[in-house]
Amino acid sequence: MKSFLAIDLRKCTGCRNCELACSSAHTKSFNPRRSRIQILKDEPRNLTVPMVCLQCDEPLCEQACPTGAISYNEKGTLFVDSEVCIGCMNCVTACIYGGIEIDPESLKAVKCDLCWGDPACIKACEYGAISLVKAKRPGLKARREGIDIALQIIGLKTGEVVE
Repeated sequence: MKSFLAIDLRKCTGCRNCELACSSAHTKSFNPRRSRIQILKDEPRNLTVPMVCLQCDEPLCEQACPTGAISYNEKGTLFVDSEVCIGCMNCVTACIYGGIEIDPESLKAVKCDLCWGDPACIKACEYGAISLVKAKRPGLKARREGIDIALQIIGLKTGEVVE
């Protein structure tokens, strides 16, 4: 069954440990710019949003890739094959969620591959803000709650989180 990361914005402090763990796991360097999870901060609104691939049901990034570099691995996770990627950025432009980027060193597309089932970001998050969930009702609810919280913080939605 398909999995994805769910982020609880109420617990995320913006410490960026997840970025460091991700870059270390994938590039053997502590370089947040090379991470597959990016922390966006809006200090005036007190908003911290970890941006990561949502493992979409109909991924626009995959559809936009002219070489077929974006596909599913044996775990059912959408990933980028760096040997096939040409760095054209079509996938970056296609992703409306900001879940895919161009690595500043390889100049190839990179996105969360869930560390092949054992995400380093989850282990590094001492606040428990990141979890790996299955694409079933509880997991989808956790993703939706994260979106609702972000909308409330920036003032686009009022009221309690919908169940």
